[in-house]
Amino acid sequence: MIPFLDLKKINKPYETAFQEKLKSVLDSGWYILGKEVETFEKAFAAYCKTDYCIGTGNGFDALTLIFKGYIKLGKLQKGDEVIVPANTYIASILAIIEADLVPVLVEPKLETYNLNPDLIQEKITLKTKAILAVHLYGQLAEMDQINEIANQNNLLVVEDAAQSHGAFENSNRVKIPNSNNTTLIEVEKSLGAMAYSFYPGKNLGALGDGGAITTNDSALAKVLFSLRNYGSEKKYYNEYIGVNSRLDEIQASFLNLKLPNLNADNDRRRSIAKRYLSEIRNEKIVLPVWDFSNSHVFHLFVIRTSDREDLQEYLTQNTIQTVIHYPIPVHKQKAFPDWNHLSFPITEKIHQEVLSLPMSPVLTESEVDFIIAVLNKY
Repeated sequence: MIPFLDLKKINKPYETAFQEKLKSVLDSGWYILGKEVETFEKAFAAYCKTDYCIGTGNGFDALTLIFKGYIKLGKLQKGDEVIVPANTYIASILAIIEADLVPVLVEPKLETYNLNPDLIQEKITLKTKAILAVHLYGQLAEMDQINEIANQNNLLVVEDAAQSHGAFENSNRVKIPNSNNTTLIEVEKSLGAMAYSFYPGKNLGALGDGGAITTNDSALAKVLFSLRNYGSEKKYYNEYIGVNSRLDEIQASFLNLKLPNLNADNDRRRSIAKRYLSEIRNEKIVLPVWDFSNSHVFHLFVIRTSDREDLQEYLTQNTIQTVIHYPIPVHKQKAFPDWNHLSFPITEKIHQEVLSLPMSPVLTESEVDFIIAVLNKY
């Protein structure tokens, strides 16, 4: 069986270094918010070309804390509306709700699976105060247009980058070194915020849960450093009602080992994606749309087909493991009975047809050959 994602193989090269890091942390006697977290926060901020990185317990907390931070700063109020793509993973929606805000679902583009900027304006009301752009499957949303709409309507922009570690474009939003270690030209810095997840299966994955927020907004960063630590900037002195959501010291030590290889891993993912796109030739399969820029890091390679169950069973019989991301749209989940009557045709079509092929930096060329050949015979 070709696994959908072989985490053991991905992490095997780091095994000795992981053990050395673990011993180093144990020997230090400092297990919460120590040198490894501080080192990672500085390194990841530098990688993303932002002024601040705030490590959190997981990606969900990272996103929730951004919204709570804006509430503490008076830029949002409980009950404000946040525009969000209808086809996103449920965590994006739950983070909005956890911060006592109201999600407003908007259809994505069928071609990119990301929020359709052309549909945002019609959903803006007097209560709308923010847009949550989700870079789904590893591809950046159309941020230039989204930011323009936000500026015209005085809205905050928050970005869910849980699946897009290392994706960038030539704008004022994400400016990172590419695989050749050259740097994009510095332009005016964004004061927005991005939430990351380091769940093990992510492009930059820990060996457990972990997350982070990056921003250039010093006021927001100051609040977030406190909120993630019980609302305390100084121990036993609490300015806010905060939470306990701190990036674990051991997980940070593992991330410090893996971060230097993120660009190379993303390059390998893009190389596999190019082969899939150019060599899969089957009229029953709809391939993703990509402009071959670094704006996509292919956390997932998602195809569509009108007969998904049959194709998935066919691939399983041919020893190829696949996963459905995601089988049920948020508005049809039992958790949201008040939304079950809503209709989002594009979102529903996506959730009925998508199928994720194996995609990781440890896929071999022979495995890619086999996957392509099997798909072309379907």
